[in-house]
Amino acid sequence: LGSINLAKFYVDNSSMDWREKVHWNRLTQVINIATHFLDNVIDANKYATKDIEEMTKATRKIGLGVMGFADLLIELHISYVSDTAKNVAEKLMKYIREIADKTSLELGAKRGHFPAWSESDYAIHNPYRNACRLSIAPTGTISMIADTSSGIEPTFSLAWQKSNVLEGHSFFFVNKFFEADAQKAGFHSEQLMADLAGGVSLQQREEVPQWIKDVYITAADISPREHVEMQSIFQQF
Repeated sequence: LGSINLAKFYVDNSSMDWREKVHWNRLTQVINIATHFLDNVIDANKYATKDIEEMTKATRKIGLGVMGFADLLIELHISYVSDTAKNVAEKLMKYIREIADKTSLELGAKRGHFPAWSESDYAIHNPYRNACRLSIAPTGTISMIADTSSGIEPTFSLAWQKSNVLEGHSFFFVNKFFEADAQKAGFHSEQLMADLAGGVSLQQREEVPQWIKDVYITAADISPREHVEMQSIFQQF
């Protein structure tokens, strides 16, 4: 498994079109490298049992996914529950699939298709190196290490405290984009951060501009249907 941090591909420019605020060329390079890298891991890995090794190498499945999607939307100033956000999700994941598939086909031409290919449902003109290319994991821990939002999920909180870490110590986290915008807009305060960490919704704060509330909507503010609708966009690919 490997996850691309989508927030890293934001381009800060004056364009009104979100597509011009994504570094597509760099994203292409990273998808290529990541697909190649994950294929290499299959051969470099040490397996717990011979059966697991044989099955893994027969299908050579890899799971390239994404994280930081909610943070990218924040950088683009797009609400997670908007139609534009769904459009971003569709265009990005379709593109990632196309490039990952292309790279796997190129690897198949150079290194040979996955050994179980003849027993698969793939057509004769699709000799992929990897039976599966994509899988979107929750990325709970690695997204925390990477300081970005997890998987394709909305931001779960703007300020929170993680307890019992490193021999009982607690850590206080604040969404870096929110903190910067709060200071820039002039409504930042330690009390606000403490209230948010305590479970108060940003949507209840009168001092916060509406556009901030729209952009910084959190998981608790989103209906179950809206969660599932966004997942369904990604699942198409």
